[in-house]
Formats: sequence, structure tokens, C-alpha cells
Amino acid sequence: MVFSSSLFLLYFLPIFLVLYYLSPRFLKNYVALLASIFFYAWGAPDFIFIVLASIVADFYIVKVMHHSTGSKKKWLTGLSIALNIGLLLYFKYANFFVENLDVVLQQFGFGPIAWTHVALPIGISFFSFQKMTYAVDVYRKVHEPLQRVSDLALYILMFPQLIAGPIVRFNEIAGQLVDRRYNENADNRLTGFFRFTLGLARKVLIANPLGAFADSVFAADASQLSTPTLWVGILAYAYQIYYDFAGYSDMAVGLGRMIGFDFVENFNNPYISQNISEFWRRWHMSLGRWMRDYLYIPLGGNRVNTKRMYFNLWVVFLISGFWHGAAWNFIIWGGFHGLFLIADRIFLLRFYRAIGKFPSVLITFVITLVGWVLFRSENMVQVWDYTIGMFSFRSGNSLFVSREVWMTMVAAAVFGFLAYFPQVEKWQIKILAKEQRLKTMIWMTMAAIVFFVLSLGAITSSGFNPFIYFRF
Repeated sequence: MVFSSSLFLLYFLPIFLVLYYLSPRFLKNYVALLASIFFYAWGAPDFIFIVLASIVADFYIVKVMHHSTGSKKKWLTGLSIALNIGLLLYFKYANFFVENLDVVLQQFGFGPIAWTHVALPIGISFFSFQKMTYAVDVYRKVHEPLQRVSDLALYILMFPQLIAGPIVRFNEIAGQLVDRRYNENADNRLTGFFRFTLGLARKVLIANPLGAFADSVFAADASQLSTPTLWVGILAYAYQIYYDFAGYSDMAVGLGRMIGFDFVENFNNPYISQNISEFWRRWHMSLGRWMRDYLYIPLGGNRVNTKRMYFNLWVVFLISGFWHGAAWNFIIWGGFHGLFLIADRIFLLRFYRAIGKFPSVLITFVITLVGWVLFRSENMVQVWDYTIGMFSFRSGNSLFVSREVWMTMVAAAVFGFLAYFPQVEKWQIKILAKEQRLKTMIWMTMAAIVFFVLSLGAITSSGFNPFIYFRF
């Protein structure tokens, strides 16, 4: 079940909200938890019991760990982390390791390993990270552990952010899991509905049409396509992945707000970035913060010598790439961004300051587009053919670009770069805030109804409706 489906919009969400709002306060968490279990089981019934069992195990391991000291406390924390990393390695990466081991063995004349392909549980990358933050935050005494296993299950399985984030850290939401009376009001429900429909519109009205065209370009032989077609294809994909993922995050934040939760922001106009370092402060911000606080800083962060700091930075982004997918192109994509982050610190930031804002934004966007070729391609041969074709200025085969795609591309570019002007970015921050004047609230509600109707119409008339980050 996805947010941008008739099933969710017309049945699941209205029924859930009615039950949730009518329930007494002591039952609200249970209603949300049961709805979340149903939501996950609808798409992955074979895995829901594995997820629930791992949550119960984490709850009791962390509970014992909290009352332990010394080496036992560290050992139990390590056990919880190992449990979650182990599940992630098995379900997400076992196929990748076996396939690559087969390639090596074949070079020495051995046959392939007998192996049953492992299916990937939906959203495992996201809820594994959240489960690890629970153990680490309790270990660091950032927050007390939860008293009920059902509250931990709600934190992990909460359906608004379960499948594709944002990655909500335990210490940021622990209090709301127990008491959110201060957030449960009409204003939050209305602004949350506006935020949800805004994300729905970004996903359905922009990401979907561009995604269908991008898929057609990447399905063709890149070595035979003309340079303009390749550029239009990667631009379509760049806007698709942004509006798809940012749209999902908007919907998650909006849904959370409607039931009293404050989720962290996940995107902040990433394509106006003046360097790759800034891009990663604006793109998938919850993952960047997680990597910084739970991986980069424990490795030494900025407290080590310069060479070690660069090495740590590169390792973190290699892991970030591998987190996105079990394939070499994702690892290389992470390394690609890691190298530019290092280059920023060595010389690029000074260069960007010298040439000014507009050229810096343009260069950074082109670097990002090359990175998206790595991210989207099926293999490294396609990466090479596509990238060479983009910069060879050659003629070749062209694909028909419909008027709808062109118009959507223009709209995507306008909305994606409008915050280049500081006053626009300030206005965006203001309009997305929880507290609004009555007049603004009325306009936002009317806009939300329009977004909802247009999006629902687009959903019912189109069969193309993927969420890119569901496979991560």
C-alpha cells in the first residue's frame, strides 16, 4: 500500500483518522500501532512477524542494558546493534555478496554457490537505523528507555514514516510516544493535511510523469542516444527522484502532524546548493544527520588529523552509497560524492566563492546529475555509455518528448530552483510552519482540497505510480 493510491486515500486513511480521533487518549497509541502493523503487513505479510520479533528482542535487550554497567552494558548494546546490522546484511546484502563471490570463484574454475534468493523486506534500511538509534540513545543516556514494548513498536512501525523515512531518531520523538496532547489540535491537523496534499501533488503531478519518461530513456541503449536526449533523460530523473522522495517526506511529516507527532524535515531545496557539502545538508537531511552522529563522529569526526578526517568522510559516504542499494553503482555513487566533499574542503569551496553564486549552483547541479547517472543505471557499462554520451555532443537516436513532459519539466525546474532567491526560501519556511494565521489557514485548506482532487484524478487515470525509495 502506498500513500499515492486510491486504496490508501479513500479507505485506509479516512478509516484510520476517524478511529484515531474518536479513541480515548489511552487507546490512541494502540490504534496507531494496529493500523501500522496492518499497513506493513498489507505489502509484506511474510516479514511482519520477523520485524515484530526483532522489536521485542530489542526492547528487552535495551531494558536489561539500561540497568547494567561496565562491559555488560557495552556488550548488550553491541548485541542490539549486531542484531539489526545482521538482519540488514542478510536480507539486503546476502544476494549481492553471493553473486560477487560466484564471480570470483568462477575465475578459479569453481561452480556457483547453491543459494536461494533472499527477498527484501520493505523499508528495512529505514527501520533498522531507527532501531539502532534506540539502543545507542539509551546507552548514551540521552533518554530513558520506553516502558512498554507497544510504544517501541509504534516508534519503529509508525506507518507515516515506516517505508521511506524520514529517519526519526529516538531522542527526538520519545516524549511524543508517551504524551502528545500539546500537539493534538485543529491547527496541526489542518496544516498537516496541507503538508500531506502538497507532498501528494509533488509525487503524483510532477514525479510520476517525469519518471515514466526517464524510465524510457534508461531502458534504451545509451550508446545510441543523442546528447540532448540523454540530458533531458537525466534531468527528468533528477526531478523525479527529488519530487518523489521529498513528496513522500512531505506526506510523512503531514500525516505525523495530523496525529500529534513532529517529524524532522528531510529536504530543503537541494538543487540550489552551491557545493556538494551544502547539497548533503539539504538532501535527505535525516540520513546525513544520522551518518554524522552515529558513524562519522564515532570514527573521530573532525577531531583527527586532516588525512584521517578525509578518510573517515569517504568511508561514511561509501557506506551511505551501500545503504542505498546492494549494487556496485550505489557504492561508487557514494564514493563519488565523498570525493567531492573532500575536494570541497581542499580547494573547491574557495573556487566557488571566487566565481559567485550562480556559477557555483550550476556546476554543483551538473555534478549532481552525473551522480544520478550512477544512481539510476543498471550497470557500469550503462554508466559509462550514458556519461560519455552526455559530454560528447553527438547526434543519435531521439525519443519523443510529449508536451506533458515538457510542461512538467518546466514546473519542476521552477519549483526546484525558486528558493535560489533568499526571500522565497524564507517564505517557504514560513508557509510550512505549524503556526499560521486564520486567513492563511483558510487559504491553505482550500489549496489542500485542490491538491487532493487533482492528485486523486491523476492517480485514477494513470497506472504508473512507483515510490523510488521503497526498494531501499
